Amino acid sequence: MEASKRICPNCGRKMKQQFIGLFHCKCGTSWRRDIGFFERTPDMVFSLERKKVGNKVKQLPTIRHK
Repeated sequence: MEASKRICPNCGRKMKQQFIGLFHCKCGTSWRRDIGFFERTPDMVFSLERKKVGNKVKQLPTIRHK
């Protein structure tokens, strides 16, 4: 299957996937499935958080601030 081709709206480059549903670009723009596009700041920390959805436990990307 082909990788998702998320394109940065600021610079037009392809964005790299860190986690499922979380992409980053070199220019400082990120995209998350539920938020959409946003600018990264130096105090942001990206991690995976386990959440129970129905009978399954899923890992969803979260953003924390220092």
